[in-house]
Amino acid sequence: MIYNDLKDFLSKGKEVLAKGPIALILVEDLVEVDTTIRHHQQAGFKETLVFAPPELELPDVLEKAIHRIPFNMHENGATETAVNAINDAAPDVWIYYCYNAEYLFYPFCETRSIGEMLAFNSEERRDSVLTYVVDLYAGDLNEYPTAVSLEDAHMDKTGYYALARKDPDNHFHPKERQLDFFGGLRWRYEEHIPMIRRKIDRIALFKSKPGLRLLPSHTFNDEEMNTYACPWHHNITASICSFRTAKALKSNPGSKFDIESFTWHNSTTFEWHSQQLLDLGLMEPGQWF
Repeated sequence: MIYNDLKDFLSKGKEVLAKGPIALILVEDLVEVDTTIRHHQQAGFKETLVFAPPELELPDVLEKAIHRIPFNMHENGATETAVNAINDAAPDVWIYYCYNAEYLFYPFCETRSIGEMLAFNSEERRDSVLTYVVDLYAGDLNEYPTAVSLEDAHMDKTGYYALARKDPDNHFHPKERQLDFFGGLRWRYEEHIPMIRRKIDRIALFKSKPGLRLLPSHTFNDEEMNTYACPWHHNITASICSFRTAKALKSNPGSKFDIESFTWHNSTTFEWHSQQLLDLGLMEPGQWF
C-alpha cells in the first residue's frame, strides 16, 4: 500500500504496527532496493515499511507486499525521524531498520526465522540486539564502478576492533557493557570518513517503548539497550552486511578517484551465509543453539 507521507501512514496504518517484527527499509538511492526488500521478507518480518523517494519503481509483486511511505532520506536527522515516529506509534513491538543495499544476517538465519530469534532474545530479558555493520564491496571496480555487486561481493576478514565507550559523566570509568566497534572500509579509508561516522556498531533491532529515542550515533537514550550483553552471560549479536560505505566512497568526489580497488590481502569472498560471519567472530549466538 502507498501512503501520501509519514503522517498519512501514522493515521491509517495502526493495524500494520500491531504485531512485529517490523522491518523499516530506508531508501537513500535506487541501488538494490528490491533485493533488500526480498532478503528481509524471507527472514520472516511480519511487515515491511519502505521509506522511499517517489522515483522508486518496484515490481508489482513487491509493491503489493510492502507499505511504501514517501520520504526524503537526505534531510538532516531523517533516520531518527523515521525510526522514532514508528517507535511512538508501535509500543512493545520489535522493530528493525536498515538502508537499501544492506542485508541482515543473524545466527542460523538460514533455518530459523527472525521471529524465533527475537522470541529467544525476549526470553533472555533483552530488548535490543547489537548489530555490526560489515562492509561489502565489489572485487572488480572496473566492472562494477559503483562498488555494488551481489555476485562479486567481498568483505574484510580481519581488521575489526573495539574500544571502551567513554562516559561523559564519568571520565574515570567507561560505560558498562558498551563498546565502540571499528573496522572495514570505514577503518581503512578513515581519512574520507568523518569521525562521528567511523563506528560500525548499530542497535538495529529493538523493542519499541514510550519515550525511546534513536540518536544520531545509532544508539538509544536508554543505556541498557546500547549494551552488547546482559550482566550474566553473552547474548545474540547479528551482522548487517552493507554496500553503503563502498557506494559512498565511490560516489563522493573527494574519494572516488583515490580508490582503484577495495580489495587487499585481507579481503575474502562473501559467501552470503551466517556461518562465515560466525567463524569470523562478526556475530555471536550467545546461549542460542
